[in-house]
Amino acid sequence: MGSVEQGSSAVESSNDEAVIKSHIEELTATQLPNSAIYNFLLSDVRIRSASKGSVTARLTLTRNHINSGGGIHGAVSAAIVDWAGGMAIATWDLRRRTGVSVDIHVTYLSSAAEGDEIEITATADKVGGTLAFTRVVISKVVDGEAGPVIANGSHTKYAKQR
Repeated sequence: MGSVEQGSSAVESSNDEAVIKSHIEELTATQLPNSAIYNFLLSDVRIRSASKGSVTARLTLTRNHINSGGGIHGAVSAAIVDWAGGMAIATWDLRRRTGVSVDIHVTYLSSAAEGDEIEITATADKVGGTLAFTRVVISKVVDGEAGPVIANGSHTKYAKQR
């Protein structure tokens, strides 16, 4: 009996993840065009997976993402932390409005260049009645897998629903 229940639970979890991923894809498609900076920087972002509290996406860096030294611009990393943190919050309960930034921190560890693919992993650690706390890791993709970490971010948002 226990194994049947576990199998059923796995199917429900898979269905939940498909619903959440679809929600994040739709939210991204409708919100990016309404934000000049997100549309400029993230129009080619691809959602790879999403589950309650977590989103993983990939983006190939273009000239628009690069600083004068040839590496990913710090402001781009900060914008990614801002966007991805919001998407992680949206997975919590399929909300469309993810709040406004209260605090954002980015720690830069390495770099990536034009043409490199990056992986963005965002986690909502807590979504409360007023505040939401997220973590974002931006990694360089090497041989199809997330490799060296480019930046770590944390993002707090005022996320009270009206």
